[in-house]
Amino acid sequence: MEFILNFAEWGYFGLFLASFLAATILPFSSEIVFSALVLAGMNLWGCTVAATIGNFLGGLSCYYLGYLGNVEWIEKYLKIKKEKVDKLQNWLNGKGSAMAFFVFLPGVGDIIAVALGFLRANVYAVSLFMFAGKFIRYIVWMQMVYGVIKLF
Repeated sequence: MEFILNFAEWGYFGLFLASFLAATILPFSSEIVFSALVLAGMNLWGCTVAATIGNFLGGLSCYYLGYLGNVEWIEKYLKIKKEKVDKLQNWLNGKGSAMAFFVFLPGVGDIIAVALGFLRANVYAVSLFMFAGKFIRYIVWMQMVYGVIKLF
């Protein structure tokens, strides 16, 4: 927990970095850093923008690892087994780039991004849907944190 909160010491850049890493190789929640910064008095919208952009770029890096098709890298850096990617790839086939909206989901989001890369889904559509999903995720989180602040 202390490791995660260390990102908060770096302000918006720390949140950006935590959000980027949380969307790629580190299994932790950037929402903890987001909440710590907001509770410390940082601007809600500044935190939302920093977290969204970091998480979006992290998600795109997963997409591009899938696009490259290097299974060794995916298993080594993302800790995602090829079987999981294959299973999700079969399920995503025919559903289109709009499924990138759900990349924000914990547990399966990284696998969705990698599978869309393997499928060579349209990068512009993937980017649009992925950004929208991640932005809405942080808007909802911002509202929840703001609601807690108002209680006190």
